[in-house]
Amino acid sequence: MHIAVFTDYYLPTLGGVQTSIKAQKDTLEAAGHRVTVFCPLHEPSGDLTVVQLPTSKVIKPDNYPYTWPPKRAKRFAQNYMDSIEPVDVVHVHSEMAAAAAGVHVARSRGLPLVQTMHGRVDVYTQCVLPFPAATSVLLSWLYNRNNPVRPVTLRDAPYTRTALARRMWRLMVNQANYADHVIVPSHHFAHKLQYQGVNKPLTVLSNGLESTLLSQLRAIKPREYTGGDTEFRIMWCGRVSQEKRPIDFLRAIRQLPENVVVNMYGSGPAMKSVRRYITRHRLSGRVTLHGPVPQQTVLTAMQEHHLFASTSYDFDNQPMVLLEAHAAGTPVLLCDPDLTEVVPPEGTVLTATPDSQSIAAAVRELMAHPARVREMSDYLLKSCDSTLQQPLTEQLLGVYESVLQPSA
Repeated sequence: MHIAVFTDYYLPTLGGVQTSIKAQKDTLEAAGHRVTVFCPLHEPSGDLTVVQLPTSKVIKPDNYPYTWPPKRAKRFAQNYMDSIEPVDVVHVHSEMAAAAAGVHVARSRGLPLVQTMHGRVDVYTQCVLPFPAATSVLLSWLYNRNNPVRPVTLRDAPYTRTALARRMWRLMVNQANYADHVIVPSHHFAHKLQYQGVNKPLTVLSNGLESTLLSQLRAIKPREYTGGDTEFRIMWCGRVSQEKRPIDFLRAIRQLPENVVVNMYGSGPAMKSVRRYITRHRLSGRVTLHGPVPQQTVLTAMQEHHLFASTSYDFDNQPMVLLEAHAAGTPVLLCDPDLTEVVPPEGTVLTATPDSQSIAAAVRELMAHPARVREMSDYLLKSCDSTLQQPLTEQLLGVYESVLQPSA
């Protein structure tokens, strides 16, 4: 089978969408299938299976490459498809210009279309992009101009209250309904999409990790914490932006004893605010900022921490970094109850509420019972095979086969 993947995000830029697509690509290829990825890139790819779509030299939202202009991207993709082995399925992983090229190619060639909905475009626009209200109008206009938009009547919900949110939810629902089959990595996001009008066949299919990554983690021992004044190490990793709530995390650290030390990995639009907060509250002796790092560095760092803190709330779908923490045997602190489906409850601590006081209270409670750290870590290590991509790829192939034989 030959799968054409269209995505607005791919390696070498860092992020969960990128690593999940790469894991799917690698396992599909290992199973004998062919995958061609079409995406924007800052530089041309040296990999013949990764094709650079026309990319803007000016538009770089959050420093990511951006497919531009859309009409040229569609023409380029059409012409390129004529030069490669016939494609069986088009799989789109995003909602912007690269995605529009994928939808166009699928529809014009009569190819089945699968769409993975990775996350909340509404929250991303609000918290990450500059001038979000104006940006949402521009994105909505560009989307409507480059896609066959259908009317969407949204239902009232806490997450559709603002005009910005409604614009982006109409975009997401339209994008999902173009497809012959929709894939969503989590049940909580799938429920929201269906509640707002997604009416195509939908499969909840978890993201997964490459087997080569897990093989590197097989010899890891459970984390040990002896309590008392012993150093307690917490890791935070993600996009440093408002929706990930890094400042709330740092407010919690201020409330904890001096033996709690923190390493933060990632970059983003809130980086200056984070640095200012650390300086203003004299946390530089306890909090270290590492910036963006490769996946392997993240996995190595996880093995050196007692706790991984995920402080986002009402945003994340299924963060890859939580699967990585699971595989590394690092206990996880969660603020969002929706994310409890990602990591087993035996390996997580869920805060009572998402505020900094509850984060600090949850950490203090764990530190007061040091044996729990080993118990949680041990459980995660013993169950890490559940994070593997390979069995999930078999389910993915089942989705592909269903759209290739819709009457079966």
